[in-house]
Amino acid sequence: MVCGIAGYLGPTPPSDERIDACLDLMTRRGPDGAGSTRLTSLHGMDIVLIHSRLAILDLTTHADQPFMTDEGALVFNGEIYNYKELQATLRDSGIGTRSLGDTETLARIISLQGMAALESCEGMWALAWFDAREGSLLLARDRFGEKPLYVLRQEDGSVFFGSEPKFIFAMRGRNSPINMRQVRRFLVNGYKSLYKSRETFFEGMEELPAGHLARVSSGRDYVEAPYWSPPYGQSPQDMTFDAAVSGTKTLLTRSVELRLRSDVPLAFCLSGGIDSNVLVGIAKRELNQDVHGFTIVNTDARYEELDMVMATVNELKLDHTTIPVDTLDFLPRLRNLIKYHDAPVFTITYFAQWLLMEAVAETGYKVSVSGTGADELFSGYFDHHNAYLAYLSASKSPHYTAALNDWTRDVSPLVRNPHLGNPDYFVDHPLSRKHIYLDAHYFSTFLVKPFIEPFTELLIAEPLLRNRMANELLAESVPVILHEDDLNAMYFSVENRSPYLDSDLLNWSALIPTEHLVKRGRAKAVLREAGRGLVPDQVLDNPRKVGFNAPIEDYLDIKSESVRSDLLSDSPIFDVVRRDRIAELLDSESLSNSRSKFLFNFISCKIFLEEFQ
Repeated sequence: MVCGIAGYLGPTPPSDERIDACLDLMTRRGPDGAGSTRLTSLHGMDIVLIHSRLAILDLTTHADQPFMTDEGALVFNGEIYNYKELQATLRDSGIGTRSLGDTETLARIISLQGMAALESCEGMWALAWFDAREGSLLLARDRFGEKPLYVLRQEDGSVFFGSEPKFIFAMRGRNSPINMRQVRRFLVNGYKSLYKSRETFFEGMEELPAGHLARVSSGRDYVEAPYWSPPYGQSPQDMTFDAAVSGTKTLLTRSVELRLRSDVPLAFCLSGGIDSNVLVGIAKRELNQDVHGFTIVNTDARYEELDMVMATVNELKLDHTTIPVDTLDFLPRLRNLIKYHDAPVFTITYFAQWLLMEAVAETGYKVSVSGTGADELFSGYFDHHNAYLAYLSASKSPHYTAALNDWTRDVSPLVRNPHLGNPDYFVDHPLSRKHIYLDAHYFSTFLVKPFIEPFTELLIAEPLLRNRMANELLAESVPVILHEDDLNAMYFSVENRSPYLDSDLLNWSALIPTEHLVKRGRAKAVLREAGRGLVPDQVLDNPRKVGFNAPIEDYLDIKSESVRSDLLSDSPIFDVVRRDRIAELLDSESLSNSRSKFLFNFISCKIFLEEFQ
């Protein structure tokens, strides 16, 4: 039931006209039905719950929302994949369900167990539950934050919430001011800085953190607390590599099986990398699922991977659709996407991924499956190799020399980040993170008022490699990917599912000894072997990391006079960024990878400010 939700608690509820305006904006998230209800809390506060439905499980009206029970009312965005198992729990307690999907199941299990029921749910969700017995409103978000939930609290004690900022603005009757600090942060430090704090691109608006529950009796009585904590700790060193592979394959197969539950057709996002290929291999060969893969292709040799894709397509005999990089009307279409995102688009990858979602929808699919989270669970980024070498060095492992030789042969030729070109980067400088906010001090000089914010990270796990993976999962890469994936898919009324973001799989991956994560110069060693026999060996043994990507020059001719004129035209962005420095950047003979990314961030922020200032 991937949908849109919104609501209010406070002394002065939104009018019917504002509720209707909100529902109009929710159509893309839920074209298959809509509803709202008004309730009163025991504290005398008015409550409004609003829902728009994208029907995925149980296509009948029995799953419409708000879903009312004697104990409360539910609006819910997401999927509870193990709803069949939860229905068995309800039957054991003498509780039956009229419907065949997850909406009623979730409402009944919460009625029975309270919010402790979320511990037994496997899936993705953002929900609001009015507890009629307590008279309070409860908000919750899934463990990984796959589904968004924005919250805006006001001085009069009222609380607005919604799947997207625009829903809150419609109920409230006005937009919030832009958070210019977040704009500067994004321009200088890039997307990995965006979830280092609770700030969003609008003043006063926050996202409920992943794995958290908020209890609201009034706007002045708003309490958040985690109901789940990531399972990081010391890995048992007696787990063999073969055991790590076997357990990973078993749990990932079960995760894919759960996420194939659907009453509408599913499509697969397919790149040339390990992550999506293993999912496709499991679905096709282990679960006998018909698979239709969708792939972005371009002409840039750094990002082209069609040979790997076609190896899988041909061997597994998949249905397959390629989506070429399309530069037509790039700036107008990017503007359209930014208006829907209520934020700058975070990387050009997500413009390409938006085109892919368009093709998925046009082919008749309402669900897409992607490989988000594999890099963070099993290791996959270039700096993971440096951190792995640092781990072997610190533990005085006899395997260090062989691992260094593997890195020199297979990884070094692919690395473009100047810091990561040193295999002993973390051996020599274990606290350095200069490779993440690359060239941040230089980009700060582009701003009218320079912005400097040093990199920070949470101390979650040991050793360094594990801590980097955990930070990427919880506070850097995955939150950004999920934010963009959700909005791009919802633009076309498509649900996105991520089998690697499974609680049992995370629990298992956290136990895998660090020494098993990289083998023979290949990160994701355990996942590669788990996929052996499911997808072609040439895919599993490929050292390159690609994914959906492309430089800004593939979409925009920055040497064109009309493009230059557009990018330098009067705009609120030039209250933040120096126009002369952007002109110098456009005059460059060529752009490094980091400067190409900065130029895209500038364009994205320029359009955002023009639309929302």
